[in-house]
Amino acid sequence: MVIRTAKFVASYPSVQKCPKTDLPEYAFIGRSNVGKSSLINMLTCTKALAKVSQTPGKTQLINYYLINDSWHLVDLPGYGYAKVSKGEREKFSDIVLNYILKRENMHLLFVLIDSRLEPQDIDIQFINWLGVNQVPFALVFTKTDKVSSMVLEQNIELHKKVLHESWEELPPIFTTSCVTRTGREDVLNYIDSVFREAKITHCQV
Repeated sequence: MVIRTAKFVASYPSVQKCPKTDLPEYAFIGRSNVGKSSLINMLTCTKALAKVSQTPGKTQLINYYLINDSWHLVDLPGYGYAKVSKGEREKFSDIVLNYILKRENMHLLFVLIDSRLEPQDIDIQFINWLGVNQVPFALVFTKTDKVSSMVLEQNIELHKKVLHESWEELPPIFTTSCVTRTGREDVLNYIDSVFREAKITHCQV
């Protein structure tokens, strides 16, 4: 897939406020400080489309970006650590869960995992929750330039091992780096394949 245009649309406080549109949506989520904004900028070949912050938990709204005038890239609030009150964290959770469960336009959710870390309980719990609710998703390991190839392979295999305790078949897995641009084409081509498959299915119906 070639990204020709990418522009910020708006930020929304809830799924009920999200735009009324038939365009497909591909959403990105992960623990705070997993590198989500940097990944979005890398995928869209922009330097500041998504605001990169050194403060975990900065994304507090549902951010919409229009790609090629044909689909939306959606930046969801992160889960996990954030320097906000307990009430604010609960609100973020409601925003995320309601979007994932109720937004019919969402074709796929990309769950970002920090490749430097061994499996974290909060990531595994969230992934298993997606499975229980039959949410289509893929895993994206970020910041692969910050670890050796050996550590990267070990951490990915550890994640697979833990997930196989609950899953017979694992979701698609991608490795990315915003520094080396590793994985950019793989992620975009996968979005393109899901996009095309959805169009074929829609036409058949």
